[in-house]
Amino acid sequence: MIAAMPLLAAAAGIEIIGWTASALVVVSLTMASVVRLRAISLVGSVAFMTYGALIGSVPIMVTNVAIAAINIWFLRAELGGHRDLGASPIAVDAPFLVDFVQFHLPDIHRFQPDFALPTGDDAVAVLLTRDGLPAGTVIGHLVDDSLRIDLDYVLKPYRDSRLGLWLYGRGSAVLRALGAARVVSEPGNDAHCSYLERIGFDRVGDVYVKDLTI
Repeated sequence: MIAAMPLLAAAAGIEIIGWTASALVVVSLTMASVVRLRAISLVGSVAFMTYGALIGSVPIMVTNVAIAAINIWFLRAELGGHRDLGASPIAVDAPFLVDFVQFHLPDIHRFQPDFALPTGDDAVAVLLTRDGLPAGTVIGHLVDDSLRIDLDYVLKPYRDSRLGLWLYGRGSAVLRALGAARVVSEPGNDAHCSYLERIGFDRVGDVYVKDLTI
């Protein structure tokens, strides 16, 4: 009986790995973010490969090697700069933009409860796209040569796809074409401040500023 205890413990440990792998796969399917879905699925497939090796199941190992390879391929596409990112100026009162904002307003209000589409001749907007599909929008007021951001919004599946980093970096020509030499954003919660710092904004007094001429 005593000699059998290590075997029972080992079997229990293997089962825990199997259940953990299953849980990771299920959790991955609940992710709205494409990157998080792929990353968690990758960890789950590695766990299943380990489980398959421990129980000597070649089909489980081969299947999850293939799944891991697929996840790595898509993660490289998401994070490696190979996505077709774009931004196009659009009128703030354009029907498409109005419908887009209205449809996503509940999600927008989670971060900016008081947001409403701005009005006035100085109101500008750009529609963000990924692989030719609408992925978000930036809306603000152009004051002299400063674009003061009212809304910087990206759809949930694309929030890890570096759209913001691209727009205020290599893609900033579209903002400069509007007449903006710099972008100014009010700080929000800690997550928003972290996002601004991550994409290159500097804290200047009570606001964050990104110089587009550098």
